[in-house]
Amino acid sequence: MVRPCRPRDRFKMCEHGRPVGCHLRHEPQDVQLGQPVCEDCYDYVGAVLWQAHAGVLWHRFTLEVRRELAKQSGMSRRAFGKLVRVSFAKVAEYQRRGLVHFHAVVRLDGPEGGTDLPPEWADHGLLVRAIPPAVRHVEVLSAKSELGRRRLIWGDQLDIRPILLGSSMDGVSEQAVAGYIAKYATKGAEASGTVDHRLSCSACRGSGRLGLSASCKRCQGTGLKPGLLLDLLPVTEHARSMIHTCWELGARSEFAHLKLRSWAHMLGFRGHFATKSRRYSTTMGELHQARADHRAAEARDRNGLPTLGDGSTFILGHWRFAGSGHSPGESILAEHIRQQVQTARAIAGQRAAE
Repeated sequence: MVRPCRPRDRFKMCEHGRPVGCHLRHEPQDVQLGQPVCEDCYDYVGAVLWQAHAGVLWHRFTLEVRRELAKQSGMSRRAFGKLVRVSFAKVAEYQRRGLVHFHAVVRLDGPEGGTDLPPEWADHGLLVRAIPPAVRHVEVLSAKSELGRRRLIWGDQLDIRPILLGSSMDGVSEQAVAGYIAKYATKGAEASGTVDHRLSCSACRGSGRLGLSASCKRCQGTGLKPGLLLDLLPVTEHARSMIHTCWELGARSEFAHLKLRSWAHMLGFRGHFATKSRRYSTTMGELHQARADHRAAEARDRNGLPTLGDGSTFILGHWRFAGSGHSPGESILAEHIRQQVQTARAIAGQRAAE
């Protein structure tokens, strides 16, 4: 299939003499998809700053939607929170143009969390009424700078659909949601034409300095990994421009808290691809423990060891002191090494005296 570009403003020209729109039809794998028609008109500073504040926008949305849900229910936020708990799970996906958009699951639970049912009036319709105004009210102001101060908000695209336990009704099935998350987990920033590793020096974290004045010897003050050049990265020109913008903004004191140089390879996005509220489901600690137990069981099975707890494994809980220091053979080797070091130092001292 071919995907058409938007035909609007196809005949208008920008101030740099380039068309505002594109009337060509591109194949899905065309390298031109996701690239700006005019790089001089593209607001790279605004794009990077929005990317860097996307996590803050999401956090403020989670707060605002709770206020809006309480308002729609005719209750105070405290009274609403005693009856309904709002749970979230979101994943971030990179678009071809290098910016992220979020896919989120918003769920209303009882006060005890996912195992507790909410009141009957806290249904899908309440969420549909509360989410759009909450999205519109959220904004973040970037730090004051001579480059201008940006008002960062969500875009116009908002698609709200119910998640169903089957596929017979109009909505998204739970199997489809699981498939989406699996796809996003394997689709990183490199899908938008960038790289999958950090570009900043590990010693100075991209600042080019160690302390207040000393230049980083590892990167020679460039802030880049040794031997790395931004202009030679195997990325698209659009991604390269965003990386350069991250690097330039990262050198400004007003944007130092964003750590843009450390996240230049992510085009400024500083968040994790998947996050969830505390009581959305099982905890991360339980997931990590389950993964560790599974790997341990696989290792025991691979090495022919019995399963722990099956009654055939004897666990010895008694410890005794076996000794310390070198064994007789190790003592001979250690003495030989000591004599070699002593002889080498004596020779070096004689040469220095001469």
